Amino acid sequence: MENIPHLYTILNKIYCRFCPVPSLSGNIRRPWFCKCPKTCHQPSIMQLAVKQQRQQWKTFFQSTSDTIIEEEKDDTPRATIIWRAIKLPIYSVALIPLAVASAAAYLQTGLFSSGRFVVLLASSALIITWLNLSNDVYDFDTGADKNKKESVVNILGSRTGTLVAAVLSLILGFMGLSWASLEAGNVRSILLLASAITCGYIYQCPPFRLSYQGLGEPLCFAAFGPFATTAFYLLQSRTCELPITGTVLSASILVGLTTSLILFCSHFHQVKDDMAVGKMSPLVRLGTRAGSDVVKIAVVVLYSSLLVLGLFGGLPITCIILCGLTVPIGRLVIRYVAENHQDNTKIFMAKYYCVRLHTVFGAAFAAGLVAARMVAGSGILKRILP
Repeated sequence: MENIPHLYTILNKIYCRFCPVPSLSGNIRRPWFCKCPKTCHQPSIMQLAVKQQRQQWKTFFQSTSDTIIEEEKDDTPRATIIWRAIKLPIYSVALIPLAVASAAAYLQTGLFSSGRFVVLLASSALIITWLNLSNDVYDFDTGADKNKKESVVNILGSRTGTLVAAVLSLILGFMGLSWASLEAGNVRSILLLASAITCGYIYQCPPFRLSYQGLGEPLCFAAFGPFATTAFYLLQSRTCELPITGTVLSASILVGLTTSLILFCSHFHQVKDDMAVGKMSPLVRLGTRAGSDVVKIAVVVLYSSLLVLGLFGGLPITCIILCGLTVPIGRLVIRYVAENHQDNTKIFMAKYYCVRLHTVFGAAFAAGLVAARMVAGSGILKRILP
């Protein structure tokens, strides 16, 4: 070593005076002019041990951080879970068809039965309760709701209790609908309502379970659109049977579209669970990206149908004007789904954005029908257009 002046020894390791001392990282390059042995620039055993220890600590902290983040995501307050299980906003699908149908009947006759409206609303709410509870029961049976915290079965821990509550809700709801139909003396209405309930049964209950074949949206459209909306319209008659007009048919189509959109968007956050149990929902078949395009097309079709039906005389101009004011909400639904369709946490709220559109659009539509009757009764249009 004495003959090589630029080398020195520390703890029996050879180091070069002209080269940097190896760092803890061990990333040392040997200069091209150096004549030292290769061991001069290799990290020592101690340095390798320190590097390995640093990597282990880094892995530990990273895994701990990921675990904490995951727990924070799953740490949903129980009150929030119960609120989601109740699904109160979803009950707008019971209110809007009835409100629109009653407004259409008011446009036709100028009459409104508040007592019958309350009975029909309570009965419809019970039918929706049956749909929600039985859906949780049968999805629990197939394993589709295994990771669904807001499932009533998972909350109560009792499949039998949930099923009994569902059946009681169905019986009480159908009794209320039957009583209203008998009071109105309208046989067609109870047949239409029975058809709507049948759609709900074959949608989710064994042995049919057509929701697992991706047929939920067409059944939802038929049940809440032409069947329920038309039936509620007929039940607002007091003395004679109302004629089924182009206005009520147009209204039922639009109500069916907004209701089906709610169901479609409720699948976004359940794609993995549905796929695991073989539930071929539209989102499983299409994927979330294509599903976001479907939402955009559906909203465009909704407002296009409103305009076309209005231009061809099926709807009063007041409906077009008031429903046109809800376009920003439709755009909000499109933008939210397009931006968050891949975020399983945020996309959960997509169905509630659709509920908002369904409620506001339906309320505007019903207000437009009532306004059309009031305008026609006051003779304003006759004075404006003699």
